[in-house]
Amino acid sequence: MLTSLLIAGVVGYLLGAIPFGYLVARAKGVNIFEVGSKNPGATNVRRVLGRGPGNLVLFLDALKGAAAAGWPLAWAMGVSRVHAAEPLYLRIDPTPFMVAGLVGAILGHSFSCFTRFKGGKGVATGAGGFLVIFPYGAIVAAVVWGLTVAITKYASLASMLAGVAITVTAWLLHATPLLLGVCAAVMVFIIARHRTNISRLLAGTESKVGQKPAGPAPS
Repeated sequence: MLTSLLIAGVVGYLLGAIPFGYLVARAKGVNIFEVGSKNPGATNVRRVLGRGPGNLVLFLDALKGAAAAGWPLAWAMGVSRVHAAEPLYLRIDPTPFMVAGLVGAILGHSFSCFTRFKGGKGVATGAGGFLVIFPYGAIVAAVVWGLTVAITKYASLASMLAGVAITVTAWLLHATPLLLGVCAAVMVFIIARHRTNISRLLAGTESKVGQKPAGPAPS
């Protein structure tokens, strides 16, 4: 059990650590760590390079979260199918392994071993993983994110409120302690990763969606 959880976490970390934001920007001749907010997330890529590259990074970052949470599910389903005629205790509950994969992916995205442990804030990667583990919560969080961006134009505020929304949804739907716990932990992690954004929001200097930086610096 512990070995399988460790494997799920490590695979999740390696998937999450793939720096899509850096790679997409680099393909355009830009070092994303040197422009805009210096963050390799989809929001900064979109702000610096435009909607197309930004949306591509958003999709790829969400995909690696979904893959990290989804492959343990496929593995557990395969094992359970083999033991379908056996006692129930031989069938595997995939949830702990899916959670381990998701947590690993978020940490990998935020502290990538491929970019000297620099990375994004884990929002898109977390969203992709939760879409697999907790789709109802992910949909509610996505709606909250979209409405917040539409009203305020602040992606950072939208991301933090989405984290709150998925946690509240898990609580209202009486989710298992494990699921509620991981939702709460990811919420706290995302808010902590946005601490500089919070300072800028309070100061009224936070960048809005669609607002251009001074300009990209090809390198």
